Amino acid sequence: MTLLVVIIILALLFDYINGFHDAANSIATVVSTKVLTPFQAVLWAAIFNFAAYWIFEDHAVANTISKTVNKEFITLHVILAGLIAAIFWNLLTWWYGIPSSSSHTLIGGFAGAAIAHALQDKGTSISWDKIVESQTIIKTVLFIFLAPMIGMAISIFITIITIMRNIWLRIGLIAITTALTVLLFDQFEESKMDEGLQKFIKLDKYKADFAKADAALKIDPNNAQLKEEFSTADKKLSKAKEVYSKLAPKVDDFDKLGADVISTYAYENGFLGDIEVSKLKDEVRNANDFLVLEALSADNKEKHDQFDIAKKETEKYKDPLKAYLKKEISIDSAITSINAIYPIDPKNSSKVKTKIEKFNIQKSFKKDLEKSDNGNIVWGIIFTSILFILVYLYVEKFKTPTAYSIASMFKKLQLFSSAAFSIGHGGNDAQKVMGIIGAALIANGSIQDFGQLPNWVPIACYLAIGIGTMSGGWKIVKTMGTKITKVTPLEGVAAETAGAFTLFFTGQMGIPVSTTHTITGSIIGVGATKRLSAVRWGVTSSLMVAWILTIPVSAILAALCYWIIHFFI
Repeated sequence: MTLLVVIIILALLFDYINGFHDAANSIATVVSTKVLTPFQAVLWAAIFNFAAYWIFEDHAVANTISKTVNKEFITLHVILAGLIAAIFWNLLTWWYGIPSSSSHTLIGGFAGAAIAHALQDKGTSISWDKIVESQTIIKTVLFIFLAPMIGMAISIFITIITIMRNIWLRIGLIAITTALTVLLFDQFEESKMDEGLQKFIKLDKYKADFAKADAALKIDPNNAQLKEEFSTADKKLSKAKEVYSKLAPKVDDFDKLGADVISTYAYENGFLGDIEVSKLKDEVRNANDFLVLEALSADNKEKHDQFDIAKKETEKYKDPLKAYLKKEISIDSAITSINAIYPIDPKNSSKVKTKIEKFNIQKSFKKDLEKSDNGNIVWGIIFTSILFILVYLYVEKFKTPTAYSIASMFKKLQLFSSAAFSIGHGGNDAQKVMGIIGAALIANGSIQDFGQLPNWVPIACYLAIGIGTMSGGWKIVKTMGTKITKVTPLEGVAAETAGAFTLFFTGQMGIPVSTTHTITGSIIGVGATKRLSAVRWGVTSSLMVAWILTIPVSAILAALCYWIIHFFI
């Protein structure tokens, strides 16, 4: 428990450092254009960093980070080593004014420590795929380059639209672009809800179990036990597919029906019946320290044997729990039967009883659906487009446009665009630390999966990054705000809006991107619209080298930290 507390404190410290390290991302343009003073800018950014807590309900980025490393190799020592390496690299780059990526520092550190642990535990014969989630790492590396390119493309588009002389053509293009963006985010929502549905009814798990059983049976087709396992896996998969076929069309109509109607329909038609028993079984055994035992089993042979027995025996909890859910037996009778199968520790008795009494599969399903709803972001995009259109109409049609009025308009709009980028920064970067704390809680056995993350974790993470942002990062502000290219209020609005959109876009996809890379690409984009020579490409190429080095250097540092920690602790 002491090590877990240390990890949580270090994670929040990293989040705080991330705040002042990446404060430049949120405030560089608004400071360099003199729209706000440095103090006003960091306060402004910090407020909207924390506001992201109420906007990003589906913590997709945090979930991705927590799954960077395969569960078998996530230990508290691995997480501790990754955090120490990430904090060291962040402070080093901050000291030298290099706007490196805190996100990639964290991912590199986490992966590097896990690889060191796996090599020490399993030897050099173990493959890369079995240690880390290759798709997550590859996707993250790709977006080192894609995120700034997306930001650059969007900032160029916004700048060109803004300087168009024909206001009606400008408004028409904004309306068309907004409509296409809303459709894009609707597609993200549908995809996430479908993925969430499959996970909730365990269709993804049953597919994996079936594939595993099928492969084993092909190797030894006459094995009676393997035949039985294959038959069980096939039955579970068939049932899950049937439930999925009934619920998927309803989930596709989420915007029309809503979570309450869909969850009620699923419950009243009995589509949640099988999964209800399975999920309640998980709740009961986890309340009896099942996950703690699993965490301890990784490095302890005796605990490993105990866990194997517990895993097999607690599956039998389903029978008494099913009878209880059907109201065939009382809760006390159910608990008595559970004790006869695999005893509940006396200190956990009241906790187990509370879990059973409060369990509600319909509410769980409703909550799961609501997590994927991106309505707040979509309406935010629509509101932003309408605001820009109204401002353009007011300045150019209701008032006589002058150089002063145009400049004043963009200074005011930059307050809005910097706030939007700060929300994206908070929503993206605070979630990464949430993922690390979530992984630590899972490794410690405190929670079963990321869906059970306690409410205090996101609140603490958003608060830490907000306070960190208020501390500022003036060395990096200078690099971002003046060294890449000179930025006017118009260009500041374009860069920040492009950066915000990129962060919302990648956040919906659950891709942990760098806010540093994103805003850098956006600033390069607005500079390039004037002329290519307006961008100081020498500075930009130096930044690219730092970006590329961040993951491997962090991984090596974390591996060294792991071996030191393992030796002394």
